[in-house]
Amino acid sequence: MSFQMNSEISNNNNSGKVALILEGGALRGLYTAGVLDVFMKNGIKVDTIIGVSAGALFGINYKSKQIGRALRYNLKYAHDKRYMGMYSLITTGDVMNREFCFDKLVYELDPLDFETYDNSNVEFYAVVTNVESGQAEYIEIKNAEKDMEYLRASGSMPFVSNLVEINGNKYLDGALSDPIPLKKALDMGYRKIIVVQTRPADYSKEKPWLPFGLVYKKYPKFVKAANEAYLKYNETLNLINEYENDGKIIALRPSKKINMRRVEKDLNKLQAIYDIGIKDCNENLEKIKDYIANTLYE
Repeated sequence: MSFQMNSEISNNNNSGKVALILEGGALRGLYTAGVLDVFMKNGIKVDTIIGVSAGALFGINYKSKQIGRALRYNLKYAHDKRYMGMYSLITTGDVMNREFCFDKLVYELDPLDFETYDNSNVEFYAVVTNVESGQAEYIEIKNAEKDMEYLRASGSMPFVSNLVEINGNKYLDGALSDPIPLKKALDMGYRKIIVVQTRPADYSKEKPWLPFGLVYKKYPKFVKAANEAYLKYNETLNLINEYENDGKIIALRPSKKINMRRVEKDLNKLQAIYDIGIKDCNENLEKIKDYIANTLYE
C-alpha cells in the first residue's frame, strides 16, 4: 500500500484554499469539537472540511456556526438511555439510537441550525465506506437535512450498527476505508491543510482482532478493507508526520492521553478531552493564522 502524488494536482484551483481534515474516534471526537469551537470564536475560516465518523458528526457544527453544541448535548444526554449505549443496541441494533440522535436531537432537543449550515459557503464532505465495494466514498453534504443519512452512515461503527442503505448502496463507518483522508485532500489539489487527529502523537494502530470475516462474510471486499485499515492508518500517520515536519501541513492532536471508551459515560472525561482540544488549539492559534495567511508550497 502506498501513496502516489499526481504531478498535475498542484495546478488545481484548490491549491490556495484551506482544507480541514477531521478524524473520527467516537466520543474522542469531542477533542475536535473543542478545536472547532476555538476556530469559530477566533474567526478561523476554512474552505473545505472532510470529516470521518465523529469528525463528520461533530464537524457540521462548524458550518452551522453553533459554538459549544457538540459538548452541550453530549454532557446533557450521556446517561439518557435513548441516546447511545447498550439499551439502544439491544432494542434497535444501533449503538447510536437513530430516532433520538438524528431526529429528536437535531430537530427538538438541541436543534442543528439547518439554515445557517445550508447557506454556508464551506464545502463539507462525509467519508463513508461502501460495504459492497469496500471503498471509501466522499459525499458532499450540501443540504444537512436531506443528507443526514450519509452523516449517520459515516458514524455507524461496525458490529454495533446496522448497515445504512441509501439509494441502494450499503454503508458503514468511513474510518474503515479512509480514517484520516489527507491523501484525498492532496488529490483534490489542496496545499493548505489542517489535520485534527483524536489520538496522541505516539499512537499507532495494531492489526485488528475483530471477526470481520465472520460477521460480514457476505461482503468480502469490505472484510479485506476493514482488516487492512490499520495499515492505511499507520501509513497516513507517516505521511502526516512527513508533511508536518516539512511545514506543509498543520496537525493538531491531543497533548494529553485520556483513556476513553467509544461510548463514554464519564462526564469528567468528556469535558476533559474537549478542554484539551481548546487548550491545544489556543496554544497553536497564531501558528494556524500565519499558516493560513502565508504558507503555500509547490
